[in-house]
Amino acid sequence: MSQDWPRRPERLARHYREQGFWEDGLLDGLLREQAAHRPRHPALISGGERLTYAELDARVDRLATGLAGLPLRRGERVLVQLPNRTEYVVTVFALSRIGAVPILALPALGPADLESLVSISDAAAMIVAPGRGARASSTVTAKIASAAPSVRHLVVTGGPGGDRNGGDGRTLLWDSLLAPTTESSPSPDAPERDPDDLALLLLSGGTTGTPKLIPRTHADYRYNARASAEVSGVDETAVYLAVLPVAHNFTMVSPGIVGTFAVGGTVVLGPDPSPTTAFELIEREQVTISALVPALVGPWLDEARRSTRDLSSLKVVQVGGSRLDEATARRVGPTLDCRLQQVFGMAEGLNNYTGLDDPEDLVCTTQGRPLSPADEVLVVDEQGDPLPAGVAGELLTRGPYTLRGYYRAREPDPLRFTPDGLYRTGDLVTRSENGDLTVVGRVKDQINRAGEKIAAVEVEEMLMGMPGVRGAAVVGLPDPVLGERSVALLVVPERECPTRDEVREELLGRGAAAFKVPDEVRRVGRLPLTGVGKVDKKRLRLELTEA
Repeated sequence: MSQDWPRRPERLARHYREQGFWEDGLLDGLLREQAAHRPRHPALISGGERLTYAELDARVDRLATGLAGLPLRRGERVLVQLPNRTEYVVTVFALSRIGAVPILALPALGPADLESLVSISDAAAMIVAPGRGARASSTVTAKIASAAPSVRHLVVTGGPGGDRNGGDGRTLLWDSLLAPTTESSPSPDAPERDPDDLALLLLSGGTTGTPKLIPRTHADYRYNARASAEVSGVDETAVYLAVLPVAHNFTMVSPGIVGTFAVGGTVVLGPDPSPTTAFELIEREQVTISALVPALVGPWLDEARRSTRDLSSLKVVQVGGSRLDEATARRVGPTLDCRLQQVFGMAEGLNNYTGLDDPEDLVCTTQGRPLSPADEVLVVDEQGDPLPAGVAGELLTRGPYTLRGYYRAREPDPLRFTPDGLYRTGDLVTRSENGDLTVVGRVKDQINRAGEKIAAVEVEEMLMGMPGVRGAAVVGLPDPVLGERSVALLVVPERECPTRDEVREELLGRGAAAFKVPDEVRRVGRLPLTGVGKVDKKRLRLELTEA
């Protein structure tokens, strides 16, 4: 398996262990540890189900026994596409317990993406929901499994536990794999594993093409989880509400599900991210922390102004996935009566957090500092030369939880990695003298207007400060004279949409250069999002081009 993904050089691995960043534990061992120390403490709440750590660990054992009996073997890959339900958590930890490697597929992925992921990974099994919470229906998923030579098993959740087969002689029902519970039931025999083994495969968050597979090890993921829990103030008293898709790395480990389990807290799975659903759960379960993408912040704030729900237990709201504009950031604390924590990171590794004790101006205008003292961060120009503080450039990084190469990449990609192993994030950032990062945009999210480079995020930030604007996206379209012209798309009530002259006055008043004023301003009802909650600019450009 080692040839499928590049391990870190032995020198670095030894350093990370000696410095205490990496431990000898395994991912599923987090549940074992908590079940031993606080067996009766609530671990997972989902729908009407409430599991203590002892009960959750036992449920994981039962499924691990069933999966091992299929058989699934150490190192085999298993595609998992499940919604925010108990089955997801049990499945991921049960696969880890038998040494199999879950591929965490977001529910928004369609058939073409699933086919590609199965092909790249030679997945031995697929574990999916019956059409609900995922774009691919059970019938389509069955066709994918049948057509893939590597897939031996298709497991579907939500069926009755009576028959082992799901009706077609090949599909298995998830419930049927749960081994019977008896007082003398032994734990499944775990295969010999190493903390440096592959623990799971995440999906890259790119908005174009098929997502790449990101290898994460037991050692680096456990460290990522524990360190994230610490910087987020999460401990055994925390109640973490997961409203974003559970397969998203943000929801998994920043600190997310894994980070909360690592310190013995309680995880509540929300079936959807709507504020009405979330606020009910916050009140009922006394939620202390939750995580959102910027597109959800506005609806949460609007609902909070009219809701009668008691949200007083909520201490921290994290916002990540893309940059949160300053105007909205400043509304979070006063409206929700909690602390805002900005999170900037990537499934490939590097996480950045604003501190819970940071001044408001810092929290509302930056996206945080690197999580680990071992994170190496450079901001460079187009030639790869380091830039001074305050100057925007591409963010490069290397560290104890950042990948060295994608899974089964044919060869190291010079567009994504430097010769000495630094990951090219593709993010344009500035870095302060104190190490605080501010996201300016993406290297490819620039508009080249008559030779002048416009960072779309910078203009979007200013547009979001205008009255009534609840969403903004700036994209470039081909222009015979300018090369590219800039188009601003605003989510705003119809009668309140500003004219281009009003936008021009606003931006110039904020000190923007004249060439950054959008050439067109259009009102839209909503902005399309990718599966990870970012504005889908590829789709926007296509829609504008076809209009």
